[in-house]
This record gives sequence, C-alpha cells and structure tokens, in this order.
Amino acid sequence: MSERIAFIQQCLDRKKKIAEVCIEFGISEKTGYRTLKRFKELGLEGLKDRSHAVLEHPFRIIEEVQSTILELKRAHPEYGAQLIHDRLVQHEPERHWPAASSIGEFLKRQGLVRKRPRRNRDHERAELNSHLTKATEPNLVWSADFKGEFRLYSGFGVYCYPLTVMDQKSRFLLGLRALGTTCVKDTKREFMRIFSEYGLPRVIRTDNGVPFAQPNGLGRLGSLAFWWVKLGIKPEHIRPGTPSENGAHERFHKTLKAATTKPSSSSFRRQQQRFDDFIEEYNIHRPHQSLFNRRPPGEFYINSPRPYPGKIPPLTYAEGTEVRLVGSNGCIKWRNRPITLSTNIIGDYVGIAEEGGDRFSVRYGNLQLGWIDAASGDFKPEVRWTESD
Repeated sequence: MSERIAFIQQCLDRKKKIAEVCIEFGISEKTGYRTLKRFKELGLEGLKDRSHAVLEHPFRIIEEVQSTILELKRAHPEYGAQLIHDRLVQHEPERHWPAASSIGEFLKRQGLVRKRPRRNRDHERAELNSHLTKATEPNLVWSADFKGEFRLYSGFGVYCYPLTVMDQKSRFLLGLRALGTTCVKDTKREFMRIFSEYGLPRVIRTDNGVPFAQPNGLGRLGSLAFWWVKLGIKPEHIRPGTPSENGAHERFHKTLKAATTKPSSSSFRRQQQRFDDFIEEYNIHRPHQSLFNRRPPGEFYINSPRPYPGKIPPLTYAEGTEVRLVGSNGCIKWRNRPITLSTNIIGDYVGIAEEGGDRFSVRYGNLQLGWIDAASGDFKPEVRWTESD
C-alpha cells in the first residue's frame, strides 16, 4: 500500500513522466495508468487489493437447486452426495444437475456431512468366493439374514429381530419383517409369504446362525433348510466367521439401520410400517450404485417362474433306488441295521443307491447326505447338493 501511495505522489508532482515513474517502480505503463485511474475515482480505497474471484461461476449451484438438494437430504438423512445426484437424475433426466462432487461440497458447507475416520481395508478384502453360487440372473440366488436385534422405543425392554431377504442379482428387497424372535416357526411363516408372492429361488444363501443352520446337525442343516430342500432350493452357507462372503447383504443392513432404527419405533406395528415404507423407497425410488445406470432394484427384478406349491409333493427318486422311511428317532433301517441321519427329516423318505463296490449313497431329494459302507455298516456324512436325475 505504501508503494502505491508513493507512486501516486510522484505522478501527481509531474516532475517526471508517468512512463519514467513506472520504470522506477518496476511496473508496466498499463498497470501505472490503471492504478492512477482508480485513485482518481475512489481515492485511497482504490489502491487496496481487490478479490481475484470471478464474478460469475459457470458451475455455481443456483438457489432453486440448492433447495431441492436440501429437501431431499432432510427427507433421507442417510443419502450421500452420489445418491442424491442419482435420485435427481432419475426423476428429471433431461435437466442439468450438479455433479456429485459439487453436491458433496455444498452439503459440507451446510454442515450436513459427517467426517468419518479413514479405514484400512486391506484386511477386509474377501477371498475369491469360488464355493458360492454366482448370481447371474434374478431368483438364482437369494440371501437371507437377521439384522442385529434392537430394542423398541417402548421402555419395556422389547427386542425386534428384523428378517431380511434379498435377490442377489437385482438387489431387490423381497422381505423385511419385524419379528419378536428368530425361531423356525416365525421365520418359516415369513418365507411362505415371500414364496407365495415371488415364487421360488434356486439357492438361498445364509450365515451359520439360528434358524438357518444347526451346528450339531447333519451338514449343519436344520428343519428350515431341509424344508427348502423339499421345495427344490439349495441351502448355501457362507464359511463360519466370514461375513464378507455375504458382503452385499451386510452392507444393506447398514443402510437399513440408518433409515429405520434411529430412533426405533414404540411398537412392532409402527416399526413394521417404517419397514414397509422403506421397502417401497428402496425398491422403487432409491438408486443403487451396483446396478446399471444406478437405477433402483425394482427396474431389474422379475418374479420367479417356479411357483410355490400349495401342497409340497413327496420326494421322488430314480428307478432302482431303495426308499427308506426316517423313523421317529431320526434313523432308517438298512440290512437290519439302524442308520442315524437327522431328526429334522422324521417322517420323510430318503433314497439309497449303489455307487459301486461296497459304497451306497444316501440322498434326501437333491441333497446327498452321505454314504454307507456295506462292509462295516457305518454311515459316513458327506452333505453336498446334486442335480436332479
């Protein structure tokens, strides 16, 4: 500032030409004449530094769009910048919307973005899940799980156990039910409703918890899994202690928790209403980053061509297979010897077929339970899924 005042004083003294004064102060004539002009127009104020920011920014978010973004963020606090961008494009694709990065910066200025600690994801990378069925089309693989229980906001210590069922290809949410327990009876009732509405999948993938698995059972299969087998559905368990193998479903639970349980409702009825509203939002409106053009799951899912039968037909086996009834103790009789299988299939029939030599396989529908050593009469468990004959 002092340099500029000294420059102006020498120019006003007229002892030297302005060009000579400019050379003395090491500036161009253009800068000198501009500085002199500002002083004559504004006085000392004209000599102060001015902002170099552009007067009009081509990518500035106009107030109307700002209001739309804020309205969407308030309606869905769990939405991030990318989801908000995708939702805007989804409903008005012909309009030019700000980029997700611009929306993110705007939300930061509004104090609507929480700063999250950086995570080291090296140890979180899952191994190649070669043992799991790849979902190449809708209804090939469904995943099911119970989201962690939470207490209803009723003050009476009542817990809710949400059962979630999802199609792995389309990410379509098939079921979301607020249950008071994880018992087989309630879980089976909900699956009957889902099967009646959407049909049957080929595979249902779960973890190893109750009621999807029975740790001390044959092949870790419980009564629910054997019921699926009777319907022609393959039960598929992820490896114990590796929830990353069902990563898409686990990530969905994080979204569900943020949208419907903070805070929780005061009753099962009210909590279920929030779940029902979330199902519509998730399937019909919410963009999904893993789907084509980030479209909602409802645009990709179609019902299964395999309807749920009103009455489950009995299991049938190929010609030449010996059929044995599973007794009340979970055993069958073979060559006057008891063979222990599972109490979860009491009253059903299994098939015994010779594989060659002294080895006989034992099957329950498409599920091979193991094989019998004819020489010793011992049963060797070896549970695996087989295709229909």
